[in-house]
Amino acid sequence: MTSTIRIAAALLASAALAGCNLAPGYVRPQGAVPAALPTGGAYPAASSDAADISKIGWQTFFTDAKLREVIALGLANNRDLRLAAANVLQARAQYRVQRADLLPTVNLGASATISNGTAAAASSGGSASSAASNSTVEVYSGNVGISSFELDLWGRLRNLSESALQSYFATEEAQRAARISLISEIASAYLTLAADQDLLAVAQETLASYDQSLQLTRAQFRIGTQSELAARQAETNYESAANDIATLRAQIAQDHNALDLLVGAPTPETLLPQGLGDTDRTLNALPGDLQSSILLRRPDVLQAEHQLIAQNANIGAARAAMFPTISLTTSFGTVSSALSGLFGANSQSWSVAPGATLPIFDFGRRKGNLDLARAQQQGAVATYEKTLQTAFREVADALATRGTIDAQIGARTRRASAAEISARLSDARYRAGVDSFLTSLDAQRTAYSARRDLVTTRLARATNLVTLYRVLGGGLS
Repeated sequence: MTSTIRIAAALLASAALAGCNLAPGYVRPQGAVPAALPTGGAYPAASSDAADISKIGWQTFFTDAKLREVIALGLANNRDLRLAAANVLQARAQYRVQRADLLPTVNLGASATISNGTAAAASSGGSASSAASNSTVEVYSGNVGISSFELDLWGRLRNLSESALQSYFATEEAQRAARISLISEIASAYLTLAADQDLLAVAQETLASYDQSLQLTRAQFRIGTQSELAARQAETNYESAANDIATLRAQIAQDHNALDLLVGAPTPETLLPQGLGDTDRTLNALPGDLQSSILLRRPDVLQAEHQLIAQNANIGAARAAMFPTISLTTSFGTVSSALSGLFGANSQSWSVAPGATLPIFDFGRRKGNLDLARAQQQGAVATYEKTLQTAFREVADALATRGTIDAQIGARTRRASAAEISARLSDARYRAGVDSFLTSLDAQRTAYSARRDLVTTRLARATNLVTLYRVLGGGLS
């Protein structure tokens, strides 16, 4: 009996150690994007002491204390993030289920059979007798065994386990991508709300200025020193600003709703912004490495790569299915006609039953599965390369904006300042009778537009920094 157990154990060990792997060797696809991110022209030049925001955690990158609290609330309450976490748990459980097939399942069983029958009895004198007597037959057994354990000689189970593991890793990266995206979306929504508050303040100040002009032109029209056309044009400006105020109030309410949805709970009023202004809410950081290799750290790129490796493993599993399936069933136990003798001498029993199966005619099913796995692997390669190209484009676009946005801010600031001075001078000249009302009206419109453009450009700068945080991998959060 001992020798049989040793033989079975040796067979299991050799199958585990000597099994081959039919999966193709994984080689990361190359050449999908240039080796370096674009530089020169609109793109900023990286300096040796530039901060690498791909390695900065969000708690450090976002410098506004209220914004950090809002982001923390979102990370705790957002339902999409909870769904991503649940997907990770599902993938991990699936991997554990698949990995369990690599090891034998050991079962413990016990049974008892008690049956009643009729037996013929002989007389003590040796003469035949037709008398019948009842007898009870009892059989008790207990065993420990392995049932239909597949010997993974060709790596089918190992590749299925590897595929499940890589799918689990891909789901983890998807969760990380969702987390980074959520942080970016909350920050962008917060900044948009702040910018719309600034636009509302500009519209309210402009409305007050337009109201003064309207009252003045109406008074002048009544006494005949100004035409009805001028009064109507002043009224047009006034109503346009009033409409902007109503629109912005609705937009601010919608911004608040959007922020609440991202946070997953009502955002406390104490944490809401009070305007954007010209203060940075984030580190004014540039990436310190402009090599495209930094894109390989992005979670969506890592997710696509894990999915590609999983498809490679699926090819190995499909190839292994072309070979015989060898399984082993073993058991060791005891059998006795009396419960008290179940573990007594000479009651042991054992069995070893290896088996092999090779389908002869499957009408192309296994070949079709192999072709399917190969096609899915080719699709995964294309997906990985497209994901990498998309990441390259997103970073390049963000860098192009980063390289020119400060110049835009400077130009918009100077334009807004000049337009405001021009509007004041034009109004003074109009009141002094030097210029027409149309000149003053046009100067007011230009000043209003310039101030709105400045707020919009400040928002573009603030969200560009958030975008850089996201497209460069989101730091160590």
